[in-house]
Amino acid sequence: MKRVFLTALMTAIAAFAADVTGNWKASAEGPNGTMERTFALKVDGEKLSGETVSSFAGKSEIRDGKIKGDDISFVITISLQGNTLDVTYKGKVVSKDEIKFTSEAGENKFEWVAKRQ
Repeated sequence: MKRVFLTALMTAIAAFAADVTGNWKASAEGPNGTMERTFALKVDGEKLSGETVSSFAGKSEIRDGKIKGDDISFVITISLQGNTLDVTYKGKVVSKDEIKFTSEAGENKFEWVAKRQ
């Protein structure tokens, strides 16, 4: 009986999504220096939503957002010189105040560190 209880408890803990609701500021090193982006994130169960803003690409809605345990992923669409580009973010919640992401768009890949604001 103890084993069943412990297994159920561990499963429930593993399924619990980290609480990343709030405002975050992220930076990454790009070919022309440091890039910055802010995120306003909302969590509802395992669903992640919100928006993100950068001086380079403006504001984008977060879509297809998921958070399970400390794994986080979402997609944004940016507009550059009249063209749209989907950017996929995947990462891990390192602590209640830090997330590490990798963003990918075509051949471009960047490592981001986001800090809670």
